[in-house]
Amino acid sequence: MIDFRKELNPAQREAVETLDGPVLVIAGAGSGKTRTIVYRMANIVQQGHSPDSILLLTFTRKAAQEMLDRASLLLGAQGLYGVTGGTFHSFAYAWLRRYAEAMGAKNGLTVMDQSDAEGILRDIRDDLRLGKGDRSFPKRSTLLSLISKSRNKEMPIADILRGEAYHLSRYEDEIGLVAKGYESFKTRHGLLDYDDLLFGLERLLSDHAPALELARARYRFVMVDEFQDTNLVQARIVRLLAGDGGNVMAVGDDAQSIYAFRGANVHNILDFPNQFPGAKIIRLEQNYRSAQPVLDLTNAILEQAQLKFRKHLFSERKDGPLPQVFRTLSDRSQANAVVNKVLELSKKYPLHEIAVLFRAGYHSYPVEVALNKLGMRFQKFGGLRFSEAAHIKDVLGFMRLGQNPADVPSWQRVLSHIKGVGPKTVGRIYEAVLAGDNAHLAGVRRRSPEIGEVLDFLDEQRALGGTPAAMLARVLEFYTPILERKYPDDYPQRRSGLEQLERIASQYSDLEAFLGDISLENPQDEDERGKEHALVLSTVHSSKGLEWSVVLVIDLVQDRFPSRHALNSADDLEEERRLLYVACTRARDYLGLFVPSTVYNQYNHSSEPALESPFLAELPETVYESWRENFSGTMSRARDAAPAQALASPRSFGASAPAAPSAPATGKVPPSRLGYCRHKIFGRGKIVATVDGDKYRVNFPGFGLKVILANFLELE
Repeated sequence: MIDFRKELNPAQREAVETLDGPVLVIAGAGSGKTRTIVYRMANIVQQGHSPDSILLLTFTRKAAQEMLDRASLLLGAQGLYGVTGGTFHSFAYAWLRRYAEAMGAKNGLTVMDQSDAEGILRDIRDDLRLGKGDRSFPKRSTLLSLISKSRNKEMPIADILRGEAYHLSRYEDEIGLVAKGYESFKTRHGLLDYDDLLFGLERLLSDHAPALELARARYRFVMVDEFQDTNLVQARIVRLLAGDGGNVMAVGDDAQSIYAFRGANVHNILDFPNQFPGAKIIRLEQNYRSAQPVLDLTNAILEQAQLKFRKHLFSERKDGPLPQVFRTLSDRSQANAVVNKVLELSKKYPLHEIAVLFRAGYHSYPVEVALNKLGMRFQKFGGLRFSEAAHIKDVLGFMRLGQNPADVPSWQRVLSHIKGVGPKTVGRIYEAVLAGDNAHLAGVRRRSPEIGEVLDFLDEQRALGGTPAAMLARVLEFYTPILERKYPDDYPQRRSGLEQLERIASQYSDLEAFLGDISLENPQDEDERGKEHALVLSTVHSSKGLEWSVVLVIDLVQDRFPSRHALNSADDLEEERRLLYVACTRARDYLGLFVPSTVYNQYNHSSEPALESPFLAELPETVYESWRENFSGTMSRARDAAPAQALASPRSFGASAPAAPSAPATGKVPPSRLGYCRHKIFGRGKIVATVDGDKYRVNFPGFGLKVILANFLELE
């Protein structure tokens, strides 16, 4: 018999021993979620129930297999043979195959892979004569992605385009026709794609009583992992399987719901008690990963969340350094500050135990350049490496030819967007340029005005010269129409990467030095052994489920973290808060947060004051050490002063932050005045209470209650 008292903490044990009725396990980060699921399966069998009565639904086959293997080891010879464990999609496929005829598929089910689906979309597009000769028309992979998002989010394609691909909105009608043709084609030929499996299972369980009765009779114990990541149809399938008795355990963490872009809906877990009346809620709050100082900060991040299950993570590891917040002078100096911190911490921790996390893949570009200059090995997860991005290589090709006309690869890149231009044509142009063969070049210009435009632009670049920033600005003006034609599906994202390149270029006065630093390749080992000695760079989304001894989070300013798009929606802003929570809870020992005080504006080629991330501005100063970069480039501890951000910009947040100068500025809310006010980010709100004399609790429609310093509110 398994000794649960010895193996589990009280909350885990309660979850493992509760076998009847609906149960929601709120599993905080690092709280032993997998261990709890494994021991519960073992306990079900140990109590005499058949393994056949257990259904375990996960999001990856690997996760399901790991849990089944661990539970089998606990049970020993008794084993766990017969448990149904796997992904929602694999479970759906198995049941749809069993009832294929009942679903009208007399010849069985045929499930398409992605390449099959893309091929059908290509044929439908051609049959409808859509996008013919239009190089900007969405690629078939993009069409499939948009159709899939529409299905998973259960939203019209028009809404998907407006929210996630506005640059493709002009093709709304055409994409709608392709989607309609795609559905008709699948129906006529008895085909299913990946998304159809879930909706097919829902239809089977809803419309075919024998299937539903059999599923409920067999699966006495339904368990769902990562419930916060379920989409709407997956939540409905769980309700159908659980039945009126609701004998289901959902395990997850609302605070780690960060995949809305895939269709995940945080309200599935938040509404669980309403969907299953009488549900027992068990909170796993003991953290086995992080030191308590890290958890104190992450608890404070969640404290301001509007919709949440309350929890307070705690650890037996009470020691450990206080998290540090570094306010650098600029986003340009931030990269050097990050690398210096990595060098300092690498004396204590191996490089692969240090991670630099960021909101978007291109945010790490300045750090990558700084690491390459030092020759420090790194690996990157999420987003392309700076040196691998095709659009970056395109732009740098124009700049390299300004320095070295004999650069053959750069000639290939700057002419690659022109139809009919291949290596042989590029070679002849290259030879003619170096040999001064003006007759050949004149012939090329007559045959291809596009090539002539490139040659004229390169001549202009060489004549004007200037700083790397000035040259890059001219290149981007010339290249932007090419970017939009060459990468029609995702050019807004690529343009963001080019903006980051502008920030890097602004640090240089010499073209040779700029191109040299950009061109340095990160040293790579061919085998896996090399990764043991490589710093980790990762987007926060790619970091989920991982952990490191040291975590550094960069760009904690508005428009970057949270992203600029999130400020338009209360739901999106709350997901950004959860994203920061996920980032910080990856740290075991040390957490460092970086806040650039100014950011480079590529439109006027100067740096401007940045607004500190609202999630950081809300934190009490007791949960972190505040450090500032001096004009000498060194860091010093900020002790008895408000954060630099609050003093530098009257537009800043002030929620739960150290007090700004005590005398409110003219036009601000006076200390005793209640009523309506306006805030730079949250808009119009009602002041409902005073807090500590110089702070106010304000109710903002769509955002809820916030505590804000008086100096950051405008009286109506």
